[in-house]
Amino acid sequence: MLRGWPVVIPEGYVVSRWRIGTPIAAGSWSSVYEATATTGPEPGSEPEPTPVAVKFMPTGTVTQRQLAHLADMTRREQEAHRRLRHDRLVRLFDAVVIDDPDHPALDGAVALVTERAETTLSDVITRAAGEPVDGAPRILAEICEGLAHMHAAGWVHGDLKPSNILLMADGSVRLADFGLSAELDGTHGYLPPLGTSDYLPPERWSELLTERGIAVRESADSWALGVIACLLLTGHLPFPGATARGRASAAAEYAASGFPRPLVDGLSPEWQQLIVDCLAPDHSRRCHWTAARLLERLRKLQAVPSHETRRRPRRRPGPLTAAVTIVVAAATGTALSMSGGTASPYSQYFRAGSGIPARYEALIVQAGTACQSPGVSPALVAAILKAESNFNPDMSDPATESYGIAGWTPAVLWHYLDPPVKDLSQQPAMTPALAIPAVGRYLCQFAPSLATVPGNQAVNLAAAYQTADYVVRRDNGVPPEIRAYAATVQYYLNRYLLSS
Repeated sequence: MLRGWPVVIPEGYVVSRWRIGTPIAAGSWSSVYEATATTGPEPGSEPEPTPVAVKFMPTGTVTQRQLAHLADMTRREQEAHRRLRHDRLVRLFDAVVIDDPDHPALDGAVALVTERAETTLSDVITRAAGEPVDGAPRILAEICEGLAHMHAAGWVHGDLKPSNILLMADGSVRLADFGLSAELDGTHGYLPPLGTSDYLPPERWSELLTERGIAVRESADSWALGVIACLLLTGHLPFPGATARGRASAAAEYAASGFPRPLVDGLSPEWQQLIVDCLAPDHSRRCHWTAARLLERLRKLQAVPSHETRRRPRRRPGPLTAAVTIVVAAATGTALSMSGGTASPYSQYFRAGSGIPARYEALIVQAGTACQSPGVSPALVAAILKAESNFNPDMSDPATESYGIAGWTPAVLWHYLDPPVKDLSQQPAMTPALAIPAVGRYLCQFAPSLATVPGNQAVNLAAAYQTADYVVRRDNGVPPEIRAYAATVQYYLNRYLLSS
């Protein structure tokens, strides 16, 4: 169960006065366990909840270079806990260096004892399965409260992301994991070259690595807050791409040219503007919106609906118009999602009114822009989904082991998830939020191997999706047994393409 965890602690092991219980979670550099106190706190100390969480960071199972990074991160985390106290920052109760020569893997490891959370924001987002998160405006305001306190004290969080945001039993927010936090020295702090690319601002990739590390400013936290706001309010990340590298490239292109803009359409104008301001392309434009100013806006936005509400036209359709509307909706398998003929926010990718359900457009764009390989496009992804399931997320065909909106076989799908997930026994693994981006990863992986196969590159890719890339190469094109499928994809591809 704990294979690959940085630190494995046996249940019942005692660290100082803390008895270790069940494992909670693990990251790249640490393992977290539940624990209970064997004795009470010292007289005069603040009361401690029970149980608590203990975060272990190793020393004996890493390289010298990793050890240097870990020592620096541990120092940063302890210093941040010592210097920063706020209701929105997780509380530290104890810090212990394990002295256990009989267990070399544990000897010298650092254990930080903190509040025990109910869950992480990352888990909440996963359970939402591509839909907006309930209570998102309040959660964002409480995240910003923690950031505003850190910035006012002269610190940058440096690694703000959903897995580092805890939700307590009462639903309140705590910021955690200060291993990449930095105290400002003038206008900058300095961090090691670490972080999660989806939450790093574009300028992070162009900063020079000095002896002190990479320069970081408070506006980096504002960027991360904008990414999190987009995730919570829309269910998807703000830039297209099926991989972290693809999304980082899109964000860099946005910083350089202003395109593609963040995918925030469908939100009310006030919420859109908040995210766009957080995601201003560079520090000079982003720094205007300090955490304190963003917090003021978030508090005011609590009373503003996060999503647009569109009114239907007052004029009732006549008999002929109503009949045509019913026929079109039935033929496309979807209802009109925007009244008055409002254009799709992704009209640069699809032909208007072509029948792609609006609720899946962002995911389709994300999948179809994961790479620049010939043939791979949002229109092709949409055509495959149409041919596989008619955009039905509940499609199930046990005879062919095809399930969900993209017709995935579970034993194959896990290879194309990010990160790969072998256990797909749970239904959420087949949700559109996971299945659609995986289509883009598949197409991008095999596009180069099909580049020399005669015929339409996009249709050959669809054939490879239905069979395998080596089958398409063997037959030098679409295999005879799936020509009907390929023709269906070709039909809808022509329907969705802007140039058709």
